[in-house]
Amino acid sequence: MTSTTLQPFLSETGALVERHWQELAARRRLYTVFSLAILILALSGSLWFANETNSGKFLDRLPHLFDFVGDLVPRDGMEIWRAMFDLPSPYYDGSLQYDYPDGRHYITGSFYIPEYFYKMAETLNIAIFSTVIGLFFGFILSFIAAKNMTRNIWIRGMARRFMEILRAFPEVVLAGFFLAILSLGPLPAVIAVSIHTIGALGKLFFEVIENADMKPDEGLKAVGANWIERAWFGMVPQVLPNFMSYFLLRLEINVRASTVIGAVGGGGIGEQLRLSISRGHEAKTLAIIILLLLTVIAVDQFSAWLRRKLVGDHAFQTIA
Repeated sequence: MTSTTLQPFLSETGALVERHWQELAARRRLYTVFSLAILILALSGSLWFANETNSGKFLDRLPHLFDFVGDLVPRDGMEIWRAMFDLPSPYYDGSLQYDYPDGRHYITGSFYIPEYFYKMAETLNIAIFSTVIGLFFGFILSFIAAKNMTRNIWIRGMARRFMEILRAFPEVVLAGFFLAILSLGPLPAVIAVSIHTIGALGKLFFEVIENADMKPDEGLKAVGANWIERAWFGMVPQVLPNFMSYFLLRLEINVRASTVIGAVGGGGIGEQLRLSISRGHEAKTLAIIILLLLTVIAVDQFSAWLRRKLVGDHAFQTIA
């Protein structure tokens, strides 16, 4: 039944409210259409400008995207698995394209770790170590930045501004800076990812602290507990499950960030991916992409399982 049908049954005041609501709804629809039109115009103008200023004419070159995808198809499907596990190729001709066994990392005389698995482990090490550093310092800074734990506005403000500075620049920008100073390798990647992680986790953590129940803190304060005791015994038991959930989420993000940083000289699997793409080694490229995909899925599934164990199954149950 429409509002027009209902209107004769409304009182004078009700009819006035109904008309006012209709006017507001019509005005909202008009604003929505107007905003969408401006957004479409701005987006179209931006795309046109980007296409005109692009030296290769993006729209003209777009159909050639499928040429690149076609170039990734190897001559033999088994070459992908040979490249992934460093097995000899029947097509080896002395070039770098089929030199799979040369990348082996031997543990003993005959036992070896395939090159890409070794590099993937290096990327995971960068992500894990950086996330642990971010967890440690973000944990400390979050209590200083939380309004309900630090009453001094100047100390709290400095902690928040410091974390804002740490997360202001993307990891790849920080990595480029430290790579220029410390040369190539995983150390600049660890520093870059750690810096951004401290700022990101610190912000997430202090927001959790500010939403925590203050009754345990009040009880500890009443019996003479100091600031550290109030934070450790009053706050940490409440916020720790959420802290660990954010830690695991950040670990997933840092795995991807470490891969990107590797492509600019930070070591790990990202560097191998960049080299294989630039050299046109299709089997190596696909092997790395598949390994990356499987690793990200495995990390995501492990993080989800561990998060469920830490938070509890009740947090994932649907309310009927």
